Amino acid sequence: MTSQVRGPRVSTIELFFDLVFVFTVTQLATVLVKHVDVVHVLRVLLMLGIIWWMYAGYAWLTNAVAPSSTLRRTLLLTGMAGFMVIALSIPFAFDGDGWAFGVGYVIVTVVHSALFLQADDNASIGAAIAGLAPINGTAALLVLVGGFLDGPWRYGLWTAALVLVIAAPYLQRSMGTWTIEAGHFAERHGLVVIVAIGESVVAIGLAFAGLRLSPSTLIVAMLGLCIAYYLYWNYFSGDETRAEHALHAITDPARKARVAVQAWGYAHYFLIAGIVFTAVGVKLSVGHALEPLHWPSAIVLSAGAATFLLGHALFLSVLKLPGAWYRVVAAAGVLAAIPLGHWRAVAQLAAVLVVMAAAVIARDLRIVRAEHTTAIHDFGR
Repeated sequence: MTSQVRGPRVSTIELFFDLVFVFTVTQLATVLVKHVDVVHVLRVLLMLGIIWWMYAGYAWLTNAVAPSSTLRRTLLLTGMAGFMVIALSIPFAFDGDGWAFGVGYVIVTVVHSALFLQADDNASIGAAIAGLAPINGTAALLVLVGGFLDGPWRYGLWTAALVLVIAAPYLQRSMGTWTIEAGHFAERHGLVVIVAIGESVVAIGLAFAGLRLSPSTLIVAMLGLCIAYYLYWNYFSGDETRAEHALHAITDPARKARVAVQAWGYAHYFLIAGIVFTAVGVKLSVGHALEPLHWPSAIVLSAGAATFLLGHALFLSVLKLPGAWYRVVAAAGVLAAIPLGHWRAVAQLAAVLVVMAAAVIARDLRIVRAEHTTAIHDFGR
């Protein structure tokens, strides 16, 4: 395997920013743990979509504008404050705290545009943000107004904001002006994935508070940890480095920006959603290892792992990297384990773990054999 692409690496303040952002993700999990139903699933997906877009915007931001001055770091801290307001509002965003969600989102959006104005390359960055800022600003206004309204109006305006930000990359003509440092870009998104997985383990651990330890509770803890590990291993089994090189190899700026949006923007939304739902499913199994799970709990557990796997399959497909079909087959396998959870929670947890482990091991062995064959062929030449 070749070394990673050289370039600026992620700074500690960016990692600090990611920790604050991931707190918003854990808040989404708390919403689902209390109410596992279609309405709350849709609420979580809607809020995550809105929030994820602006996090991705900050990843693009610090890729172009390093937080290397006091002013830039202060603005980034202000953006963190906005995300903190959003995170605190999430549990009751549809029950009275929607206004705080909207205010936090406006802060995050305004700071994002202000930081871009601090770019060293004002000409190209200015052209890019000139096309993006009005779209982000309109979305933020929709979120803010929706936060002060109730019922269908909030759903409608927030959905409109989500549709707008999803379409944003295709509504501007300046994508080709972005300069993407592949190493920094891939590392930044990889870090938020590993932090989200880590925080999901913490959230699962907190679910054991007040429970007496028994063999069955310890089995759930170990299975939850191992499932989190295979979420990690599916992403970090070398694909993150191959993805970095694939992005670096694209020479056309416009195509490079499109691939970055599709692979690290859209696909990673499903990765983060998968982490949230998987953590919720494991938490709902705590204390019920040898009992049947309710259908919603069993569904959210397998659907979470499947969403993560399908998101990673999309990621690999966009970058034309091998292994997508292994993820798709594994996703089907973990979904097939849902009836086991309705029999015994521990049976579904074990089945999800076995399927994920088998898929990643089989896929890694195939890649090793392919690389070995290539090496022998090259040596023979």
